[in-house]
Amino acid sequence: MPQLTHSPVITPLEADERLRWVERVARLMDSQFRLPGTQFRFGLDPLLGLVPIVGDLSTTVVSVALLLTMMRYGASGSVVVRMGLNILIDSVVGAVPLLGNVFDFAYKSNERNVALLRRHYAEGRHPGSGKGLVALLLLAFLIVAGLVGWGSFALLHWLWHYFEAHPLLSS
Repeated sequence: MPQLTHSPVITPLEADERLRWVERVARLMDSQFRLPGTQFRFGLDPLLGLVPIVGDLSTTVVSVALLLTMMRYGASGSVVVRMGLNILIDSVVGAVPLLGNVFDFAYKSNERNVALLRRHYAEGRHPGSGKGLVALLLLAFLIVAGLVGWGSFALLHWLWHYFEAHPLLSS
C-alpha cells in the first residue's frame, strides 16, 4: 500500500516574513536562552526587567510593537484584547520589585501572544482587524494615565502645602 505523505500546511503566519519576524522577536524576548542543565528557558524580557523603570518600559514597548504588527496582519479584535491583557499583566506584575523579576522569568507574554495568533490563523479566522478596539483601549489608557498623572500632581501639591504649614522639624 502506498504511503501518503502530507506536506506541512503553511499557515499565513509562516508564509509572511513580517509575521516570522514577530515569532523570532517573541522568542528572543521570552525563551532565547536555556539555563544549563535544565529545560528552563528565558529571554531578554526578564533580564531587561532587572533594570528599574527603563528595562520594564523597553520590554513593554517591544511587546506593544509586536501586538501592533500582529494586529496589522489580521488579528481580530477579541484576539487583540487577549494579547493586550497578556502584555498588561506582564507589565504591571513585572513592575513590582523582586516579585516582578521572578514573574518575568515565568510569564512569557510574547510567546503567549504568538500562540494566540497561531490558533487564530489555524481556525481560519485571520481576516479582520481590531484597529477600532485597540484605538478605544489606547484612548482609555491615555485617560487613565492622565488621571494618574493629575492625581499624583494634586497629591504632591497637597503634601507640599501640608508640610509647609506643619514642618516636621521645628526650630
